[in-house]
Amino acid sequence: MPNKTTTAKRVTCPSCNKKAKRVSTVTLGALLNDEFAEQFKMDDHSCCDSNGEGCTPVKGDTGWRFCDSTGCDVVYFSEEGDTTFNKSQLKVSFGVKETTGDRPLCYCFGHSVGSIKDELRTKGSSVALVDIRQKMKDPGCRCETENPSGSCCLGSVTKGIKTAQEELGMSDTVVVPTGGTKQSASNRGETIAKVGTIVSAIIASSCCWLPLVLLAVGVSGAGIASTMEAYRPLFMVVTFSFLAAAFYYTYRPKKLAAGGGHDCCATEKVEDCCSPGKGRFNMMTMNKVMLWGVTVVAVAFLLFPSYVGAVLGGDGSKVTASMNRSVFAIEGMTCEGCSAIAAKAIRGVPGVLAVEVSYADGQAVVGTEVGCTVPNEKLLAAIESAGYHGTLIPSEGNLADAGGNASACCVRPTDSSGTKPPAVLISGPLSRLDFKVEGMTCEGCSAGVAKAIRNVSGVADVEVDFDSGKAVVTASTTVPAEEILAAIKTAGFQGLTLENSDEDSTQVK
Repeated sequence: MPNKTTTAKRVTCPSCNKKAKRVSTVTLGALLNDEFAEQFKMDDHSCCDSNGEGCTPVKGDTGWRFCDSTGCDVVYFSEEGDTTFNKSQLKVSFGVKETTGDRPLCYCFGHSVGSIKDELRTKGSSVALVDIRQKMKDPGCRCETENPSGSCCLGSVTKGIKTAQEELGMSDTVVVPTGGTKQSASNRGETIAKVGTIVSAIIASSCCWLPLVLLAVGVSGAGIASTMEAYRPLFMVVTFSFLAAAFYYTYRPKKLAAGGGHDCCATEKVEDCCSPGKGRFNMMTMNKVMLWGVTVVAVAFLLFPSYVGAVLGGDGSKVTASMNRSVFAIEGMTCEGCSAIAAKAIRGVPGVLAVEVSYADGQAVVGTEVGCTVPNEKLLAAIESAGYHGTLIPSEGNLADAGGNASACCVRPTDSSGTKPPAVLISGPLSRLDFKVEGMTCEGCSAGVAKAIRNVSGVADVEVDFDSGKAVVTASTTVPAEEILAAIKTAGFQGLTLENSDEDSTQVK
């Protein structure tokens, strides 16, 4: 059997080694000088659509390719063999291969680098792409027989506009696939929509974050918060309107040609067509990423009043039964952030052990030390300083500071004569018990401990010293130390048994 050999087809230019694109023999026959064009068959076929919807790609193996590399002299070369045709063998100038002069780009409708530069000088922008797309529809293009590349010129014109701008030292903001300045205006609209989304979202949540900022600099912002809260629904609507506009500008269908969305590419790579190309794809992807980032930021600001309390947090303390408990009604709170602000202000009052502020109930529950006077006036002043109005709700079981002028947070209870309660006389042998009391913060605490211990049956006398943190108990020998430790614990403190310094027992008659 005879051996069959397969010759590899050349796809790169033999001169510059750049990968080249297929070209129809109709193009070679139309644009090569007559002496060379005779060898190429001319027919009535045309890749140009009579309806102006663009050019169709070259299909099938034509055996010829063209090189559009700037500075390379070769224009056409055969895929098999060594036949090449240079610029001097063309009837027209191949503009994309030139670096100076007029440099024709659109051979059907007369656009060139030179004409685009004139347009940029006089108008500041170019409408060449729009003009070409309109004329592609009527009267129609003749790219296959007029353009040396044999394909749609839109990609070359787009590059030509950029080249013209660079040579004139102009910005390239007007170079866009849709032509003119339409896309620039669209981009501006997209940017405005995104910025508007963020700004309106920030303003919508200002009823919550603005008082925090003002409070940090020592200014009450409750009045401003109430005003901004009234306009919050309006700004939320504005935010979502801007966001909808931003999504429209980012995801709206892009029309690639006037009068239709047909792909006008006539060659193998999208870079020579009106297609956006990889650069535009990357920009569109970036715009979408930025849009979703803006959306996340906007939603975070809109929901700020709902989670600001968790962000600010507290000290984790709870008001317990072992504390004095005061309840205040608070007016003027507009969100959870307000409750956090009020709690922070109350927590700064000396003697406060725990604070629980409820925005839903409009109340603050304050826990203070047992045996201490509750500084209600100071607590009300703290609430006022935070920008709100507080009212004490009467409750039982509190040692309230009715006058509000006590210099210390705690006072030691006394009887009606102003003296310490007398010792209880108990018949039978007595013993002395010493205890270490932990957790006392004032003289009022020591009075509370003494009162709790004195309530234990069998205790004759109690001496509690705040400075040393010790309690000396004189009690019947039948009173176990565990009962006194339990009483100390009930008062809200921790007790430890110490060795007795006096082991003598006494008899009280």
